[in-house]
Amino acid sequence: MEQSREPRMEPGAGPGVGQSVEPSAERNASAPTTRPQASPAAHPTARPSARTSAKAAAGFAALAAIGPATWGTTYVTTTELLPPDRPLLAAALRALPAGLILLALTRRLPSGDWWWKAAVLGILNFGAFFPLLFFGAYHLPGGVASTISAVMPLLVAGFGIGVLKVRPTRRTLLAGLVGVAGVALLVLRGSATVDLAGIVAMLTATTLMALAVVLSKRWGRPEGVSLLALTGWQLTVGGLVLAPIALTAEGLPDHFTGANVVGYTYLGIIGTALAYALWFRGIERLPASSVSFLGLANPVVATLAGLVILGQTLTVWQVAGLVLVLGSVVLGQSRSKAPRA
Repeated sequence: MEQSREPRMEPGAGPGVGQSVEPSAERNASAPTTRPQASPAAHPTARPSARTSAKAAAGFAALAAIGPATWGTTYVTTTELLPPDRPLLAAALRALPAGLILLALTRRLPSGDWWWKAAVLGILNFGAFFPLLFFGAYHLPGGVASTISAVMPLLVAGFGIGVLKVRPTRRTLLAGLVGVAGVALLVLRGSATVDLAGIVAMLTATTLMALAVVLSKRWGRPEGVSLLALTGWQLTVGGLVLAPIALTAEGLPDHFTGANVVGYTYLGIIGTALAYALWFRGIERLPASSVSFLGLANPVVATLAGLVILGQTLTVWQVAGLVLVLGSVVLGQSRSKAPRA
């Protein structure tokens, strides 16, 4: 899972630029705007534009999925390249440098109520999510840790009812249950050791991320503010919260190896700044429920990374789980003409 979102919303963010997302906006986030109908002769391009809109939605989904796919490599990166037993330091060094770089590039600070909104999203997406994520990565096998995130679509559906006033469709709920079933099967790895504290940490992290997706969809993006600037605000807030805690509780290693530098650089630039910008754009342009299913690319990539890099093996049941997870992603992207979630 490794975790922002997203305006008109964008891969991961919310509705139109600078506007809050109302329930109607959520329903129409990825659908063509309804206009007074004219005769077919007067508007011969009506149908092609609908097809174009569907292709555009597929494009946004593909780009947004790059984020979760990249996060799926976090677990291998953490165990193979980073110093051991420093989850808070890993979280701080992943968020703060990336946030400061984006602030320097965009040269834009929040204004008005976006000071506290950016703070809330920054804490949910990074300040609290990252340390829980790294704790889980240190205490659970990669496949187990990442597949727990498959419950996020159901959490997003639940939060969406209260925050967006959007009721999930039966297809969404079915896809969510299929994803959870796939997770359960993927976790059944004979050689895996399951740590209860790690599971609790990952479930909490997933819950926070689901809430962040819904709030990002609800608040949208300030008018005239770029996606990179919004991402930078959140990363900086999260990093500033994490840095003093990490230095006090864990401190710095005696020295950083070349592998450590490579690991932190990869996580900060590729796995955070770029991945979250794409994720937030998806939240902005797609329904919240559709975005949440793209997060299942995370466990798939984490499982494949474990196979290729760590030499792990899959049982027949785990292969079945992998198929169910992929099916859940596809089912979660299939929407009716008037999607509700």
